[in-house]
Amino acid sequence: MFRLDVDPALLGETEERRQLRAVLREFLAAECGPEEARGQTAGPRGFDQVLWERLAGEIGVHGLALPEEYGGAGYSFADLAVALEETGRVLCPAPLLPTVVLAAHALLAGDERAACERWLPGIATGALTATVAGFLQPARITAERGPDGWLLRGEADFVPDGEGADVVLVAARAPDGPRLFACEPDTGGCDRTARRVLDLTRRQALLRFRGTHAEPVGDAGQAPGIVDAVLDAGRTALAAEQLGGCAHALDAVVEYVSHRTQFGRAVGSFQAVKHRLADLLVDVEAARSASGYATACLADRTAGEPRVAASAAALVCATAYRRAVTEYVQLHGGIGFTWEHTAHLYVRRARADEALFGTADDHRVRLAGILGLAGLPG
Repeated sequence: MFRLDVDPALLGETEERRQLRAVLREFLAAECGPEEARGQTAGPRGFDQVLWERLAGEIGVHGLALPEEYGGAGYSFADLAVALEETGRVLCPAPLLPTVVLAAHALLAGDERAACERWLPGIATGALTATVAGFLQPARITAERGPDGWLLRGEADFVPDGEGADVVLVAARAPDGPRLFACEPDTGGCDRTARRVLDLTRRQALLRFRGTHAEPVGDAGQAPGIVDAVLDAGRTALAAEQLGGCAHALDAVVEYVSHRTQFGRAVGSFQAVKHRLADLLVDVEAARSASGYATACLADRTAGEPRVAASAAALVCATAYRRAVTEYVQLHGGIGFTWEHTAHLYVRRARADEALFGTADDHRVRLAGILGLAGLPG
């Protein structure tokens, strides 16, 4: 039996979070436009380094959910979720998801103080970017002891921000069982090849480890549990980003049909259009509820069931996002199908996100297994 209830206070938005949302929305509206989403202003690392540093330094986004002892602000994941929702709203190409969520959670879950002290302060200040390998996709990576420490061999594909990350947390098979390792690819022994991807705001790469020096994070046998926890954090974070994208699509469509006229009337006054907008609003609010519940479960581990909440949010938010971008394109009429309009950028993000942490069917199967429903008739 799983406890699925949470304190309603965890689902609400505090005054501090409302202020954070307002500051971020104003900042991102001025600094992160369609050009960034198209990759036209990307620097050599694939994203705007100045924007990345300002998000960390001026607003403190990177350290929101990191402990104060490692240079963070010591707030909860619920505060970080506000930032993720707002960056998802504008398709901000900064690698927040792999760095601040996946890699940072892997370091904290490994409970290796030396590793946390070495890399988390750099993540909090924006000086470092990080990612994980062997988490999202099956990988064949082994670790062996060399004369100067551990060495990694093998490859991991479709690693988010894999081409530019300063630190990579790697799930590998060691002689004493599965383990988590941290490595710095630029020190040598790691080949990185950018993959051609649908969504240019979320770059991915193939990493080949050729005797890459690495340091263990945590004890032997911990890796499977850490990977599962990190993936659930990633699913919850992605749901917040998707909610932001859904909300943008709804707002953009309402704005357009309120001013676009046809037959002497605003398009939004037609009953068929009103029905589609009402259905879209229901989808967005469903995504808001699912994302908020998953965030609350992750922010307070004593509330609800994080695994159920994360997969439910992944399923609901991905479905809502797909529908939202469909209406975004179609209700903009002919201009919505052009490359010049921003709608296609949201289509790319929505389609790519659907498979990032598993498809909708994958989450249905996982939920059935967790809840003990697998194999039951119907």
